[in-house]
Amino acid sequence: MRLIILISVLFFTTLTSHASKILIQMDESQANHLKAYGIAFWSLEQAVDVQWLLNYRGGSFMTDHYKAIEDECLIRGVSYSIIPDARASSILQEIANPEVNMDAVKLEKAPKIAVYSPKGKQPWDDAVTLVLTYAEIPYTVIYDEEIIRGDLHLYDWLHLHHEDFTGQYGRFYAAYRNADWYRAQVQSSEEAAQQLGFAKVSELKLGVGLNIRDYTAGGGFLFAMCSGTDSYDIALAAEGVDICERMYDGDSADPTAQSKLDFQKTFAFKDFVLTKNPMQYEFSSIDATPVHSRTPQQMDLFTLFEYSAKWDPVPSMLTQNHTRVIKGFMGQTTAYDKKFVKPEILVLGENKSLSSVKYLHGKFGKGQFTFYGGHDPEDYQHFVGDPPTDLNLHPNSPGYRLILNNVLFPAAKKKKQKT
Repeated sequence: MRLIILISVLFFTTLTSHASKILIQMDESQANHLKAYGIAFWSLEQAVDVQWLLNYRGGSFMTDHYKAIEDECLIRGVSYSIIPDARASSILQEIANPEVNMDAVKLEKAPKIAVYSPKGKQPWDDAVTLVLTYAEIPYTVIYDEEIIRGDLHLYDWLHLHHEDFTGQYGRFYAAYRNADWYRAQVQSSEEAAQQLGFAKVSELKLGVGLNIRDYTAGGGFLFAMCSGTDSYDIALAAEGVDICERMYDGDSADPTAQSKLDFQKTFAFKDFVLTKNPMQYEFSSIDATPVHSRTPQQMDLFTLFEYSAKWDPVPSMLTQNHTRVIKGFMGQTTAYDKKFVKPEILVLGENKSLSSVKYLHGKFGKGQFTFYGGHDPEDYQHFVGDPPTDLNLHPNSPGYRLILNNVLFPAAKKKKQKT
């Protein structure tokens, strides 16, 4: 009798878990878009599949109804609805209609996330670590030692902190060379290069960059923002060429460096011109900061492209949002001059009037990468020493949503390419 009761309880529990769905809407009615991504990630960690409903109510999520997921939504302040299976089937039928630009993508496994960042950095020093922490999505901080050691294969997704891969310390020399934090950065970088067997910091950063290149080519997912994007491509193009002046590496740069750049080695950019003045806070002509700095803030916007969810699921996933027009934000690398973007690159977001690309995506080998210009989507002009952004004040930030789209992207079940 007790066995019969136990079986009945188990059956009832299973039935009530799957007789309904949890729909986490991602349109304007969502109370906390950013933490909603954390719910989707947490569900995957519990081995619960998540359906990402592309272009349905802002890119909503749907899972089987489990009380634990519902409780997490309540705790984290995420809006949701419990709907019967019949309603869920109706939604999926609506999405499957070939006449509508929607699709359902199955998310199957929580990706292992690594953030390339100096160990002393705080989460609020970088938009990605800030939003991962806020959304309660776990990540591992790694830096030069781990990458040179060959640890990248342990991770599915890698973010590059606002790093200078050219070995020029972010070109902060002119303004901050006497600052304690700058001197400490130089000292620690030089000591790390020596300990890892490199003669110069620029050589260490190139070695790191080449390992990241191989990681991506092997199938990894790479995401970078601000100077972690253009400085990375510049370092790859300048492999074997000294582009650092004496104050950065102790000897002069190669005066013919520009002619020796190899744009075949880069991920996203081509034909750019190096900034030769070492006292200028700029790496190359890729950066569109000058034109954005002359644009009134209220006019500094970018527009997301709308892709076909059924035919182009990758860019569709990366551009899910509750708005197509997003306010811009500055950074050392604010955006990319469109004429230096390779023709095969997918432009996900741009300011057409300024001919600047804010958000782009491409393939490299078996892997994929996304570059996003600017420092902090909710801090228009972030300066050294500014207080951290409080995401409790921006739970519906469309600019931060783009980052989290990338975090979930590796979890998607891969579809065969349509021909």
